[in-house]
Amino acid sequence: MNYNQNKKLAQITSQTLIVGVDIAKHNHVARAQDFRGIELGSSLTFENTQAGFNSLLDWIQQLLTDHHMNQILIGMEPTGHYWLNLAHFLTEKDIKFVVVNPSHVKKSKELDDNSPTKNDIKDAKVIAQLVKDGRYAEPNIPQGVYAELRGAKKIRDLLSVDLQVVQGQIHNWIDRHFPELLTVFKNWEGKAALQILKLNLLPHELMKLTDRELMLHLRKTVKRGVGLEKMQELKRVAGCSVGIRQGSDMAKLELHTLLEKYQLIHQKLEKLESRMDSLLEQVPGVQQMLGITGIGRDTVVGFFSEVGDLKGYSHPRQIIKLAGLNLKENTSGQHKGQTKRGRKKLRALLFRVVMPLVAKNSAFKALHEYYTKRPNNPLKKMQSMIALCNKLIRILFAIGKKQFEFSEEKMLRDIPHMKELQTAA
Repeated sequence: MNYNQNKKLAQITSQTLIVGVDIAKHNHVARAQDFRGIELGSSLTFENTQAGFNSLLDWIQQLLTDHHMNQILIGMEPTGHYWLNLAHFLTEKDIKFVVVNPSHVKKSKELDDNSPTKNDIKDAKVIAQLVKDGRYAEPNIPQGVYAELRGAKKIRDLLSVDLQVVQGQIHNWIDRHFPELLTVFKNWEGKAALQILKLNLLPHELMKLTDRELMLHLRKTVKRGVGLEKMQELKRVAGCSVGIRQGSDMAKLELHTLLEKYQLIHQKLEKLESRMDSLLEQVPGVQQMLGITGIGRDTVVGFFSEVGDLKGYSHPRQIIKLAGLNLKENTSGQHKGQTKRGRKKLRALLFRVVMPLVAKNSAFKALHEYYTKRPNNPLKKMQSMIALCNKLIRILFAIGKKQFEFSEEKMLRDIPHMKELQTAA
């Protein structure tokens, strides 16, 4: 928006030292210029270490002194995860920094030398030029509880992937060694089926156990719901199983190992979820958000892990832009399409939440029906979902700022066209 661009440009004065930093894994390159684009001093190559970062500060301080400036604005590309160490260092030193879009850097390279070639020194200058022109964004680096939530979400995602892998491996083992188990139990992850698997026996060994021995083992975790008839049925299918018997010792060791991994991951997830609950208690508005029908803890954790502290935003449009939900259709000749930008994890989270909201939450369901069936300019279902994602962001933003209880009726009353429909009805 124009006023954002003007605001960015207004921050750069004759007293501002603009520093462009090209980020790499081991060595970064910095170049400095003034508000007119005149380069100041020589370029600096510094390591991704504490000593390297201190040398950057010394270099900046010398330039400030030599050119009688008193403000600093550092710009960098958010290259992978390599920029985060410098970003946190600058945050701790209370030095303002911004980020530029890598695609803008790529498109701007030819302006100076009419060449698309890439090198660190050239890129650092291009970054500084983009900052001078106000073509940058101010990142919201999570601090405190929000940094903890982002870390917790990352760990949970990793554990979820590991869990899916182990689940697939156990299912693979069952298909090879005891496929008939799933004719007796609908789900091998149920308490009864898991307890049977923990016997660590192949079908021909399982059928040798007495009904009493099976029931005693089962009752360690399952108190009711599975009786003697089920155990007799299990022994019957075990007796005619087509499961592989060769390599039985290693097959049982494989099952034992997989079940231990499965149990360990579940234990870690339980501990992590307890920690996440404690973290959420420190975030304003969370209890009111959880009171919305269709919103759960995972949704709230995912939202704050991506967005961070809502105090860093002045309007929900900023979060909508962060998610990449603010873009319009791109049309050129025969081509029609949309460009996806922003945080894809945040965008995916919002879509996953909106779908059950449309099914369970009366306000969102009514709004979705209105968007898709209104007489003037009805939206397609996906377009409606995007509009509802934006609506959800506005609601979560308002609750986080003001901590009020969400009301489905009030939400509909506050929407002019929905209010008219309710009055007519």
